[in-house]
Amino acid sequence: MRQVSLQEFRSRGARALAEVPRGETVLLAGQDGPAYFLVPVLGDAALQDQELRRAMAKASLRESWRLAKASGLDRMSEEDIGKEIDGARSAHLHDRDTK
Repeated sequence: MRQVSLQEFRSRGARALAEVPRGETVLLAGQDGPAYFLVPVLGDAALQDQELRRAMAKASLRESWRLAKASGLDRMSEEDIGKEIDGARSAHLHDRDTK
């Protein structure tokens, strides 16, 4: 994997990627660190899109689990979760009915 600065990519466009071997993933990084991956399409684009979306969903789920654990939400019982859902539904219905 190669890293290219966002500034270089913005100013040079595809020329900034000229030295990257065909098929290699590129990490675009800005001043605040990594920002984007450029992933080459090899073969079936639809299948690769599905695989990429699955990987992104898994990463998002892992992040959600990490945040839940950090805030203690991973220790909620099913009863507590049910109460939260009921409360949200009631609030939604109340808001809808008062408009």
